Amino acid sequence: ARMVKEYKSELMHPYYAAERGLVDDVIDPAETRQVLITSLAMLRTKHADLPSRKHGNPPQ
Repeated sequence: ARMVKEYKSELMHPYYAAERGLVDDVIDPAETRQVLITSLAMLRTKHADLPSRKHGNPPQ
């Protein structure tokens, strides 16, 4: 129980993640819907070029 309490107090807060670069952005809760709409609209037209394969599927 002591170790759980110590873990929560030291590691389970947003500052821990921010210090290690795990946070990309902080979104105001009032703006969450608009940020999601904008982000998903950007991804709608995204096209990822896959590298060509060296070998195809072998015959069975």
